[in-house]
Amino acid sequence: MTDATDVVRAHYGRMASGDVPGALATLSPDVEWVEAAGFPYAGTYHGPEAVVENVFARIGAEWDGFKVVPDVIVGDGDVVAALGWYSGTYKATGKAFEARYVHWFTVTGGRISRFEQVTDTSVIAAALS
Repeated sequence: MTDATDVVRAHYGRMASGDVPGALATLSPDVEWVEAAGFPYAGTYHGPEAVVENVFARIGAEWDGFKVVPDVIVGDGDVVAALGWYSGTYKATGKAFEARYVHWFTVTGGRISRFEQVTDTSVIAAALS
């Protein structure tokens, strides 16, 4: 059995290296992905394709140097929490930001079955305007 924290670490590592297909392979086919209210990509998305279309592709198109860097990853069974920092520069305004986040994962059968984001959306919104 794969440790849930290892699955989450692999997901972050693959995203950081630009291996989007590898990162998507860590997601369950029926993953529920929740972006926080007030975040530019707020909503609940189902399945890896919806996550790519509504979150990853938009971030790639709209931001320069967007980073998601976890400081701490802790797990308890199939639940994993990550505390870290977002940063990047919004292309349309040229404004940079840095904001704290917490990501909450559920791992089922060795793949991420649920993700929920908590972040300071006001800091991100300031970069958008």
